[in-house]
Amino acid sequence: MISPGSAPDEVQVVQLLVSPVHRFSGRPARGPSPDPDGGLVRQIQVRRQLGIVGDRYYARPAHRDAAVTLMAEENLPTGIDPAVDLRQTRRNVLLRGVDIDAYIGWDVELDTGDGPVAFAVNRAARPCAWMDAVIGPGAQRALRGKGGVRCTPLSDGVLRVGGAGFRVIGPRERR
Repeated sequence: MISPGSAPDEVQVVQLLVSPVHRFSGRPARGPSPDPDGGLVRQIQVRRQLGIVGDRYYARPAHRDAAVTLMAEENLPTGIDPAVDLRQTRRNVLLRGVDIDAYIGWDVELDTGDGPVAFAVNRAARPCAWMDAVIGPGAQRALRGKGGVRCTPLSDGVLRVGGAGFRVIGPRERR
């Protein structure tokens, strides 16, 4: 775990996903709804307290504490499907080099070159039964406790695919 206030560690932003549609609604047996754009992008616009511009959870009051989801690439269930990525897990930011699940209750920053973007890491993003349907049997169980985190953006900014600085701001004060 990276200490609060220490120099940023280098991590990688592997993928970014912005999806204007909910793909996983109803019963998994019926399959996901189509996503004509696929959702993978090279950069995203993050807005403080609102989320990712263009995403299905942007500016939704019910999702303000979970508007952005971050996940560690190392936790993808590649043993079930070697090609698994954000299009199946439906998380927004895939990181390599940091165990983001360990930072629940902390504030962190990512900087891909356009200035830091801060996030309050609020809670685990729990995998649902859809994971078994779109990744393969056992994926939901494989992702338990390491399915990523749900965050509130604390600043405006841009994130891009590529190298990034990761810095722990500190434990979050109770709000």
